[in-house]
Amino acid sequence: MQPFTKHTGLVAPLDRVNVDTDQMVPKQFLKWITREGYGRVLFYDWRYLDDGKTPNPEFVLNAPRYRGASVLVARANFGCGSSREHAPWAILDYGFRPILAPSYADIFYNNCFKNGILPVTLPDAQIDDILRRVYANEGYRLTVDLETQTVSDDGGLKINFTVDPFRRECLLKGWDDIGLTLHLADRIAAFEKSHHPTAPMYEPVGPDARKPGQ
Repeated sequence: MQPFTKHTGLVAPLDRVNVDTDQMVPKQFLKWITREGYGRVLFYDWRYLDDGKTPNPEFVLNAPRYRGASVLVARANFGCGSSREHAPWAILDYGFRPILAPSYADIFYNNCFKNGILPVTLPDAQIDDILRRVYANEGYRLTVDLETQTVSDDGGLKINFTVDPFRRECLLKGWDDIGLTLHLADRIAAFEKSHHPTAPMYEPVGPDARKPGQ
């Protein structure tokens, strides 16, 4: 997993509440056997017209001013709906690294950290302020710094945020669940070595199991 330390990028607004994972990745795309390529179907039903190919000019991410955006600002309860991990895959594959929103669905929030995405939680008033700046300034960019836990711009904005220390460390070092396990491999091996002599003998079951009196 790619570490997240500090990211500066163009901001795109998704000014909607309760954006669910079914809208992020519709069900017909859940059969793919790879996690790559989901960026092109992110918000599929909103991004494209009925033919599934022509970009919908009314959808915000299709606006030329937001092309290449890598910071997403959203509203409350972002990532609600079904618990599909494809949703953060699509967010990341599209190019977004940090997300800023007042609140997130729990499973989506946890999955973001496991895929190298930083979901920043900010009060509604601060999200309102950021969205005003986005709409008023074409090319508006933000810097999201996980080391200092700040969100800032070139116009004097500076907002502090908090992240669980364990999740913060994993993101800074690029540890997903597998990476964390490998990081602890020596400790796991030492435990297994010390635990084995005292572990109870394995008792087979089935045809090889001992019968009473044996």
